[in-house]
Amino acid sequence: MRSRDKIRNIAIIAHVDHGKTTLVDKLLQQSGAFREHEAVMERALDSNDLERERGITILAKNTAITYKDYLINIVDTPGHADFGGEVERIMKMVDGVLLVVDAFEGCMPQTKFVLRKALESQLTPIVVVNKIDRPNARPEEVVDEVLELFIELEANDQQLDFPVVYASGLQGISGLSPDDLQDSMLPLYETIVDHIPAPGENPEEPLQFLVTLMDYNEYMGRIAIGRVNRGKLRQGQTVAVMTRDGGMKQARVEKLFGFQGLKRIEIEEAAAGDIIAIAGIKDINIGETIADPANPEALPVLKIDEPTLQMTFLVNNSPFAGKEGKWVTSRKLRERLMNELETDVSLRVEETDSPDAFIVSGRGELHLGILIENMRREGYELQVSKPEVIVKEIDGKKMEPIERLVIDVPEESMGAVMESLGTRKAEMVNMVNNGSGQVRLEFLIPARGLIGYRTHFLTLTRGYGVMNHAFDSYGPYLGGQVGGRHQGVLVSMENGVSTLYGILSVEDRGILFVQPGTEVYEGMIVGEHSRENDIVVNICKEKQLTNVRSATKEETVKMKTPRLFTLEQALEYLNDDEYCEITPKSVRLRKKILNKNERERAEKHRKMAESHI
Repeated sequence: MRSRDKIRNIAIIAHVDHGKTTLVDKLLQQSGAFREHEAVMERALDSNDLERERGITILAKNTAITYKDYLINIVDTPGHADFGGEVERIMKMVDGVLLVVDAFEGCMPQTKFVLRKALESQLTPIVVVNKIDRPNARPEEVVDEVLELFIELEANDQQLDFPVVYASGLQGISGLSPDDLQDSMLPLYETIVDHIPAPGENPEEPLQFLVTLMDYNEYMGRIAIGRVNRGKLRQGQTVAVMTRDGGMKQARVEKLFGFQGLKRIEIEEAAAGDIIAIAGIKDINIGETIADPANPEALPVLKIDEPTLQMTFLVNNSPFAGKEGKWVTSRKLRERLMNELETDVSLRVEETDSPDAFIVSGRGELHLGILIENMRREGYELQVSKPEVIVKEIDGKKMEPIERLVIDVPEESMGAVMESLGTRKAEMVNMVNNGSGQVRLEFLIPARGLIGYRTHFLTLTRGYGVMNHAFDSYGPYLGGQVGGRHQGVLVSMENGVSTLYGILSVEDRGILFVQPGTEVYEGMIVGEHSRENDIVVNICKEKQLTNVRSATKEETVKMKTPRLFTLEQALEYLNDDEYCEITPKSVRLRKKILNKNERERAEKHRKMAESHI
């Protein structure tokens, strides 16, 4: 077994797209973790299909590299605040963090979010100013920004005395000064070894191991990943599992795995400070403690920030239900959501009065959007309602989630953006103009004001704006309507297939969401009306053919390009009386009540009820 003082456990934290995963790639490659001719994909740790497509880390992953005679365990964490539940758990596994900051963009909302979690856990930080090769890089200013952030987050004296390494993960270069870079990651390895403390736990005390991550294997079943907090663990050992509800059961460790590069290697024994994987314990869950049966002591249950957004997930009951999906029943939907709870600790699922509907709460639109995208890829069909923020009562006052929004916009778009955010009750807290033609604006805004804002923001900035936001705190509930859609929609009046003639006949009423040849049904939303009210249209209408030939040559007509939604855009677009129907092949918008006359009756009743109130 390796000596405890030769082990270093670190997490890599950063804002989205500041280069964490690429940096880990280079650390792995230069450590000799791969054979000379071994084919290795870029962003090797982003193993999930969605991660590779979107270029973001969704699930925390761990790897280990050997440098000289040191074993460095590295955990790559998600940069998006919606996956903050992953970040919070990881902090229990490590002794230090590499805070990666873009040399041009500097500190962003999620930088603050993930750093706060690390400092609260009393971890030792190293700051890596990444992308040093970017044009307009401003490393000295970025280090000053980081120091201000540390002070704002009340870092202690040891944490404020952080070392800084300048690097380019893409080029594989690093150094202790921006003007003196080496063609390797050696300065970063040395800084990790010198500054991150070795595990301080005692291997001679009774066993404690906290399950922090979960994996699944067809042959071995559930695999619990975490850190041995104290004591030793061997293959075949009988252990006590302390469940989250305070219960206790006995189990046997079938197999133990350590990490080397991207591989798991089977080991006989692990001791305090090791990050390992355990196979063979059935029904084990995140947050549970594996302990010595003779001296069972549970570690504190992981505290995770509460969800801020909820949606209703329903069984698909549209006229097209069951046509494209494999799993369509409420039993299957419930089973899938309950399975997700086992690995995603920041998700909540509540059953409702109806067996076909479930209230699902998460950390944000992206968090819930990724869950829905994974479900549709697995063959599920479902409907979801408009996302709503979770309003709480704190000390007798109604409170709602407030987000910190940072946007970079061209100077000429600044006025329009500020005006649009004003109507959504945003409060500006900072503005920086560094003379590059781009202005950085920082706002505090109610979370419901951001629902559906991204598309409007990109229109205002002609696609040049960049917006990032993270949960800040709960603030007093601001009454009245905040944000939301102002345009009405075009609703199909019948079942059928859309035709070019039918689409052209309604084009002047607004923007279409469908192409010719798309199957539609009564009550399905097929476009956006140019006015505030909804109208019913017939886009399945066919041109009546006659045997009389026209004397004049018919003009060629050009159809406007329809607006086709991605899943996230469709969720943002929804109104209170609408559902988004999601299948493995399609994303459709529809009215909750499909029949026009029934919709009108329901609206009449609603207005009468409001007038009585």
